[in-house]
Amino acid sequence: MSDAELLDLHGEEWSLVLERGERAVPVWRHLGVRVDPGALPKLGELRGAATFSLEGDHAMDAFPVAGLGWFGPSILAVRGADGQALRVHFDGCDADSSEGSLRVVATDSVNDIECETRFRVVPGGGLEVSASLTNRSDRLIIVDRLASAMFPLGASSREIISWRGRHNAEFVECREPMPEHSWVRETRRGLTGHGGPCGAYVLSEDTGWHSGLAIAMQLAWSGDARLAIERDDEGFWIAMAETVIAPGEVTLAPGECYHAPPLLLAISTKGRNGAMAQMHGALRERIVWPRGGIRPRPVHLNSWEAVYFSHDEARIGELAEAAAAIGIERFILDDGWFRARDHDRAGLGDWEADPRKYPQGLKPLADKVRRLGMEFGLWVEPEMVNPDSDLYRAHPDWVLALEGRERPTARNQLVLDMRREDVRDYLFGKLDQLLSTVDIAYLKWDHNRDHAPSGGAAQTRGTYALLERLRTAHPKVEIESCAGGGGRIDAGIASYTHRFWTSDNIDAVARVPMQRGFLAFMPPEVMGAHVGASPSHATGRTQSLDFRAAIACQGHLGVELDPAAMEEGVRAKLADWLGFWKEWRHVIIGGRTVLGEAADGLVWQAQGTDDELLLWLIRSDHGADRRARPVLLPFAEDREWDVQFLRHAGQSGVLTPRAAPAIAAMREKPHRFSGDWLAHAGLPVPALAAESALIYHLRAVS
Repeated sequence: MSDAELLDLHGEEWSLVLERGERAVPVWRHLGVRVDPGALPKLGELRGAATFSLEGDHAMDAFPVAGLGWFGPSILAVRGADGQALRVHFDGCDADSSEGSLRVVATDSVNDIECETRFRVVPGGGLEVSASLTNRSDRLIIVDRLASAMFPLGASSREIISWRGRHNAEFVECREPMPEHSWVRETRRGLTGHGGPCGAYVLSEDTGWHSGLAIAMQLAWSGDARLAIERDDEGFWIAMAETVIAPGEVTLAPGECYHAPPLLLAISTKGRNGAMAQMHGALRERIVWPRGGIRPRPVHLNSWEAVYFSHDEARIGELAEAAAAIGIERFILDDGWFRARDHDRAGLGDWEADPRKYPQGLKPLADKVRRLGMEFGLWVEPEMVNPDSDLYRAHPDWVLALEGRERPTARNQLVLDMRREDVRDYLFGKLDQLLSTVDIAYLKWDHNRDHAPSGGAAQTRGTYALLERLRTAHPKVEIESCAGGGGRIDAGIASYTHRFWTSDNIDAVARVPMQRGFLAFMPPEVMGAHVGASPSHATGRTQSLDFRAAIACQGHLGVELDPAAMEEGVRAKLADWLGFWKEWRHVIIGGRTVLGEAADGLVWQAQGTDDELLLWLIRSDHGADRRARPVLLPFAEDREWDVQFLRHAGQSGVLTPRAAPAIAAMREKPHRFSGDWLAHAGLPVPALAAESALIYHLRAVS
């Protein structure tokens, strides 16, 4: 047997191997656990003839297209200007590699098109895959599909983990076995959606949180998208991620190129946590922080649930004073500050301060907020317009609409056509004026409805263009992505923003699984997590302040209530929690995150570095066991640890840490545990009441 000519790329935990052979395009040999290809025989010499099959070998190649032996999905679909499909066959291919990257370019000499895929190792150890299509012909072509990536999943794959959601119920985890035919996750609402990014995790046999092969994927795109996994009759699966392109939307003149958004891949032998760590590294590379790097995340107070639309300069001034008194570092004025905005039925698009509420504009308020020692932030919703607005009355043609058809509203608003340069110019002018005349450090950028009709991929690219222009003009301003809560959380818009509003639902019980779903794709420093009122405005449930604060401390902490309306003792307790987060935020955000599950419904979460972490043990519902079993912490193995109990958050009574003398002693000083004990015997913990949490500090000794 002769040795195969290989194209390979390796991360610390994974390998990608293609083989160049008799066919023009290299074929897939491996994508998974890191291997040394060595002197492999050619794939064709390992594959015997299969019954009732075409003669010759037609293994999956790097650019699969239908027509001459490949019966799986096609990586692209193109048409001529006359609408007739072009039968693509790649008969030429070139490849080159450099440190940490591999580039493969396939050409079709009959249709004169060129398709390129780039594989790049990204910080954190993951992989970025990007694709482009270039028209080398002298005629127009229409692109109906170009997948960002298409790759094989091994026969050991066991299940798919994905997330679905709706407003106030984001990131609902779904677990499904690998399909016998196909599995599809597709969004058609014009934005990412409340189920989180277009992404999923694929787990192999015996894979859990801490071990086993896990492959995570996320498309870096904020519009309609499709992720599909299809079983091949040769015993493996094919994964494909793509932007949904509307018919006729993408046309390429001679010489033009279309770039699909990249796909982020995480491939880890360390289970879901290992894949999550790689995904966090890939996301962190995409975020462009003002001043060149991340700084300590300031504690927020957002005005929305404190006052809703009922405010003016005096009322907001009082709220700002109450915020400063408890240690808030950034104050955000939410909806209701611009002309005619006493409710959600008017004003969107008219981005000027309401003279009835703010007679001298927003500058006096912003100056006051700064004098109180806080940054000033402002809510905007630039992509939307109310029919009852001066903007719409002047430019009814500026919205997404079908000629001669109704214009359905949602939240009493329409969607501006971001494909239009004049629309983007208008919005930039309004926002630039605000940012140039008022000391605004932060924009909460909202988006409160689905697109009907759709503006297609160009709508998303138009929003990106506006954000890019604004960031260039005002590079010190941070931006939060909000879309009816968590409707636009993805790696695409992460390149233009610095924080995500996880959900309008800040009920702490609802937030526990929601925030764990968020962390599957995004690091904690961009996870907006606020202490809300009790009863919750979203669910009506009542929870202790301690439990609400403990759960909010897992992300970028904020407050969504009026501190002045609280009893003095409760307000002091909230201030104490803000101080706690400030003390530990250097550990909580910016490092590693490890998730796990324990017995009897307990879940846990650790955040920090290899040497120092905070550990949350959380019980949302009532337990069944009389005493809590020890919590296994696999990440702690091979080190000694000093473990100190910091806080109990939740219901008081007999089921508290005070019931166990040894646990109570850990509050006063750390207890030293061996790493193998924590990993295999477990951290001893007390029984917890429902809606309670314990927070520990772990510091490595050796």
